[in-house]
Amino acid sequence: MSKNKLIAPFLKWVGGKRQLLPAINQYMPKSYNNYYEPFVGGGAVLFNLQPQNAIINDFNQELVNVYKVIKNHPEELIKDLKKHKNESDYFYEIRGLDRKPGFNKLSAIKKASRIIYLNKTCYNGLYRVNNSGEFNSPFGKYKNPNIVNDITINAVSEFLNSNKVRILNGDFEKAVETAKEGDFVYFDPPYVPVSQSANFTGYVQGGFNLAEQERLRDVCNRLNDKGVQFLLSNSSTPIIHELYAAYDIKVVKATRAINSNAAKRGAIDEVLVRNYE
Repeated sequence: MSKNKLIAPFLKWVGGKRQLLPAINQYMPKSYNNYYEPFVGGGAVLFNLQPQNAIINDFNQELVNVYKVIKNHPEELIKDLKKHKNESDYFYEIRGLDRKPGFNKLSAIKKASRIIYLNKTCYNGLYRVNNSGEFNSPFGKYKNPNIVNDITINAVSEFLNSNKVRILNGDFEKAVETAKEGDFVYFDPPYVPVSQSANFTGYVQGGFNLAEQERLRDVCNRLNDKGVQFLLSNSSTPIIHELYAAYDIKVVKATRAINSNAAKRGAIDEVLVRNYE
C-alpha cells in the first residue's frame, strides 16, 4: 500500500521521532496484525507507518483532544485557527486561558485550536506545562509561523477516518491490555535523563520516574510472554541497558532539535529495544 506523504505530525512535540524514523523503519517487524502506540505524542511513527488497524494513546489530555478534533471536526478547526494572530499580547492572552475559571467550558475545537496556535508560535515550538498543568512556554517571535496547516490537518483527518484507529487518553499499561499474539506495540516513553539537568518530562504533569520505567519493562515482559512483538525507544543509559538486558538492544544516533540547551541539540545515543528478529 502506498503511503500518503501529506500525512505528517501537526504539532512539534518533545521527543518527536522524525529523526529516528530511518532506524525505526529498519528494525520494524516484517508483519503484524494490530498496531499499538501507547505514547503517541506528535505521531511521527504512526503517520510514517499509516497502519489500517491501530490503537493510539497518550496521557496528555490536551494532545488527545487535538487528535479527536482533527478526526471529527477538521473544517471547524481550520476555521478557528484562521482567527489567531501572531502577536505577543494576543499570544499571552491565549496562553493564559488555562489559568482562568472558564477554561473547562471552552469547546473541544477551541481547545485544540489553542494548542496548535501556541505550539506554532511559542519559543522553540516547545509544549511545556508547569506543576499546575498550565502552558508556560514564552512567545517565539517568529516572522511567519504556519498556524493554519490545513493540508496536513485534512490529510491526517482522512487517515484517521478511513482506517480503524482508536484514540485513547489514559495509562500506557491499560492502552495495551487488548494486545494479543501477532500484534505489534511501539513504545516511546519519556526518556531516562542522560544527565541530572536533562530531566525533561514537563509535558506530562507528574513526570515519568524510575518506578514508571520499571513498570513499563514489566509490561514489555508480559507482552513478550503473550507473543506480542514490541519495539521500544529510550536513551542509551545504564538503567535502560540493565532493564532490557533480556532483549535485543540496538544503539542508534538521533538528532534532537528540541532542547533548552543548544549544545545538546546534536546527535545523541538512543536505543531501540525489541523482542523479535
